[in-house]
Amino acid sequence: MRGLWLGLIHAIFDLDATGKPLVGEKERGQVLAGMRFQRALESGAYLLGGENYNAPGQRVGDFLRNVASKELGEVIPSYKPGVHLTNLGDAKQPALPMYAIETIREAIPAFAQQIAGFDLHDAMLTGIETRTSAPIRIKRHEPRLEGGRRPDGSKHDEHPLRYQSINTRGLYPAGEGAGYAGGIMSAAIDGLKVAEAVAQNICVAA
Repeated sequence: MRGLWLGLIHAIFDLDATGKPLVGEKERGQVLAGMRFQRALESGAYLLGGENYNAPGQRVGDFLRNVASKELGEVIPSYKPGVHLTNLGDAKQPALPMYAIETIREAIPAFAQQIAGFDLHDAMLTGIETRTSAPIRIKRHEPRLEGGRRPDGSKHDEHPLRYQSINTRGLYPAGEGAGYAGGIMSAAIDGLKVAEAVAQNICVAA
């Protein structure tokens, strides 16, 4: 339920009923602070999930009332191997820092005013997702000054090295894992740009 970006850390619960993640963030810290924070969250989630790799989960209605879920409702969680029902916001053992728990409790009703059903009682909060974006970035050649020209006469946005790794030719770092996206849409857009660059290089080589 949380991903990080160098010192900047995001926290997310997957919301099964709507597919919309809830995101919070932590202040910038030391370069590796995000990774330590991520490790602590994952270790805590392992314990909350029953120490068998099930994910801790809770119905939204119970989460808002701060009571542990005892049974599933209409929404069946999709996570495999399974979900262990608990209280994600228990102050004694919260799935996230309490400032994040409190923020999410405020955010769900607010979102529900704009998205019908966002606060559905039986919707499942399943945590925690800590890998929404890589904590580091694999550097690549980025296009600059779209339409401009390089010294060799080629356009910046058509150069054969665009989007390739700066030290490994033929490798195209892309999407969340390489540190160039923070969600499904941004990863898809980045993937399209890189795919176009790969296709262009193949055509040129042919």
